[in-house]
Amino acid sequence: MGDKVKTGMSADKIDEAYEIAKETYSRFGVSTEKAIREALAVPVSVQCWQGDDVVGFEGAQSLSGGGILTTGNYPGRARNGEELRADAEFMFSLVPGKKRFSLHAIYAETGDKKAGRDALEVEHFAKWIKWSKQKNIPLDFNPTIFAHPMADSGYTLASTNSTIRDFWIRHTIATRKIASAFGANQGSPAINNIWVADGSKDIPADRIGPRQRLKDALDEILDVKLPPGTVTDTVESKLFGIGSEAYVVGSHEFYMGYASAKKIKICLDTGHFHPTETIADKISAMLLFLPGLLIHFSRGIRWDSDHVPTFSDEMRDACREIVRSGELSRMDIALDYFDASINRIAAWTIGFRNLRKALLEAFLEPTRLIAEAEKHGRFHERLALIEEAKSLPFSAVWDKLCLKAKAPIGAEWLTRINEYEAQVLKKR
Repeated sequence: MGDKVKTGMSADKIDEAYEIAKETYSRFGVSTEKAIREALAVPVSVQCWQGDDVVGFEGAQSLSGGGILTTGNYPGRARNGEELRADAEFMFSLVPGKKRFSLHAIYAETGDKKAGRDALEVEHFAKWIKWSKQKNIPLDFNPTIFAHPMADSGYTLASTNSTIRDFWIRHTIATRKIASAFGANQGSPAINNIWVADGSKDIPADRIGPRQRLKDALDEILDVKLPPGTVTDTVESKLFGIGSEAYVVGSHEFYMGYASAKKIKICLDTGHFHPTETIADKISAMLLFLPGLLIHFSRGIRWDSDHVPTFSDEMRDACREIVRSGELSRMDIALDYFDASINRIAAWTIGFRNLRKALLEAFLEPTRLIAEAEKHGRFHERLALIEEAKSLPFSAVWDKLCLKAKAPIGAEWLTRINEYEAQVLKKR
């Protein structure tokens, strides 16, 4: 077990540093108290699949197929619902602010009876619904349209085989109904995010045919009426995947058109674009035409490798655009990555804390002064203020936020992780 990590600062010292930071920010017209409240109030949906390497409860031993890959074999992977929920609860104690929990369909708990993915029902998620209610953690959902014999060809909803296509249509309709039940139980809509890995390893002769079939399948799925206010439908694009390097049916352009036509939300995943392409500029452009956005924070290295997101310029720029837009109520924010090479609970915690930190920094930006300078054509002043904001005493406000939320300060949460690993994870 690693050495204990301490902040070296008492609550009094944190408060003392915070008061200095508070005064400094006030000179830029920023209320730190308001920024802390707003940053803590943003719900962040945490992906369940980081806890078990996207294996699920169908009996698989590892993730296979679907254009994605989990690497690593760090000890302590959650093997069932009880372990996954326990790990999630522990992780939630280490991170500040509002939380949600996002499930994939493969996390159904069907007991002794097997249920095909196209036959999943609300009862197969009864334990999750009960846990959600008890812990006051709203649930989100995802159809699992990969890692299945019916996906072995590389095509599912876009397949030329009607048997395969109809199977996945039934599955996705089922997941929307389950998500609707989640939403009714928790009093807020559950996001049901549709991601389809369909594509070709090499250059196809027919690009439009699969996209027409995908469009028709999605139309059939979304035409099923559900109780209003219980589910939020979103669609997610991808640049390429393993086995679909040359062509992905559900490209960004495809879903831009589809979401605009259907007036549904689109998911922007930070790992699903070209390595030098960021999502920050896309946010304001797409908000003009869509009811809202779902943002997935991940980190791709050379490819969509789903590394733990860092407190990077890309994350910070995206969060600034989310806050600057003034349209936060139209956006859903989530994490989406899976790293099996490190402690999985630490991976969850690092990504979550980085995202909450980036949101706080965005709320602390002196946006009013920057916008005012821009409005009057004082672009030197705009640039100067943006640069000055980078060296404001942000860390003191972050420590205060964690103190208010009763979350660990600094890196002291690592001590708790090490203890949990020794007492729980290594015994699995």
